[in-house]
Amino acid sequence: MSKYPAGHAASAIYEGSSGNPYLDAMPDMLSPEQFARVIASYPPIPHDLAQMSPEERRGLLPSLPSLYVPMPYQYAIYDTLYRAIATTYRTADVVESTRAINAYYCGQSTNYATQADSGSILGVPGCGKTATVRRCLSTMPQVIEHVEYQGQPLFCKQILWLHVECPSDCSVKTLGFGIMAALDRAIGAKYLQSTQGLRSASASAIAVQTKILLTNHHVGLLVIDEIQNAVTTARKNRQEKPLLRYLVELTNETMTSIYFVGTPLAEELFISQEHLKRRTRGIRLAPFRPDGAYLDFLNKIWPYQYTVQMAELTTSIGNKLYDCSGGIPAYILKIFTEAQDWALLQGRSCVDEKTIQQAVELLAIKVPRTHVAGTHISDFEIGAQVPEPPPDQEEVPRQYANKRGRKAAQRDDGDLLVAYNNGVDIEVHLKEHGCLEVDYHAYPKDARGP
Repeated sequence: MSKYPAGHAASAIYEGSSGNPYLDAMPDMLSPEQFARVIASYPPIPHDLAQMSPEERRGLLPSLPSLYVPMPYQYAIYDTLYRAIATTYRTADVVESTRAINAYYCGQSTNYATQADSGSILGVPGCGKTATVRRCLSTMPQVIEHVEYQGQPLFCKQILWLHVECPSDCSVKTLGFGIMAALDRAIGAKYLQSTQGLRSASASAIAVQTKILLTNHHVGLLVIDEIQNAVTTARKNRQEKPLLRYLVELTNETMTSIYFVGTPLAEELFISQEHLKRRTRGIRLAPFRPDGAYLDFLNKIWPYQYTVQMAELTTSIGNKLYDCSGGIPAYILKIFTEAQDWALLQGRSCVDEKTIQQAVELLAIKVPRTHVAGTHISDFEIGAQVPEPPPDQEEVPRQYANKRGRKAAQRDDGDLLVAYNNGVDIEVHLKEHGCLEVDYHAYPKDARGP
């Protein structure tokens, strides 16, 4: 049972006596079972489905995107983000926060014994990165209101997390304004409105103001989503270095943990600078393998069929759906939804391989044949250490449920390719099978043999 009720804000409940109110007010970490119950989303299936018309059945299909199936990789992300928030409050207490704000105003550098956490969560588009991060953060209140701590007045609002998107123009000022807007939404402030006069201010001035606000409101975690924008736009506008400096400053000079979320394209930005590479290690997500975890996912969404009859989940249909989706959850659910719609429009009783193929062609879905190396979402196990991504991020061929290419031809023992694969001396092999003609006149008499 969580110590805080579900909601955006909550009054502080202190556990422990560390002397740090922000750490003592932290919500409890959920167990894997509690986490799964909180984030799961299974929309109800109407009890009168059998009496519904095709139009009414198609009207139920928009509810399918709200399906959310808990999986082990999601808990691994939750664990990472929770520990990042806790690291912030083990680094920052009331005195250090005040000193940091004074240092910002005086233009001095800050110095802490422990640095806040930072990292990144990258993955193939459609693996559910943003949805998972949002659901992980929603398991805890965003704002904790303090009134009194250990008999002493303490009037402040502690912001556990902020979620912002990397701006499309990828400028330092726009990202700073985005952080201010997120603060306004969290506590009902008007920081963005009060900075109207700073529109002409330099990017460094906005950066300093942002650092002060993050420190003053004791922000535990800042999540910057769609970080791949920093590659596409920054290179086009030649703004890589200012943005890199700003990201490094945020990780170095604030006591706020920072995590970046995006596609593998952002890896190009992270590895371009060694000091940034060190601060952006984290989970790298690849699609499902065609294994038991994939089948378990299908079994949980398969009851949500709004066609006249429920199709049986056969191996053939499962393989077809995997081959068309590449094992990417977003594509699996989209194809599953559109195949039902196509079956209802054509008057078919249920989904089959033909309607799945028609849905894929209608949606023009073409999954990549290769993807950047990472940890498949099938491979996460609760209780096991989260695997580190491979040192190199080279593209690897994607997997298929049905093997591609021709079947291997049966070859006899005399076949030259069989002999080569078995390590047999080719010249000896050819002699044994009478396939090698020797010109004895080319050898000296004493070397011709009998």
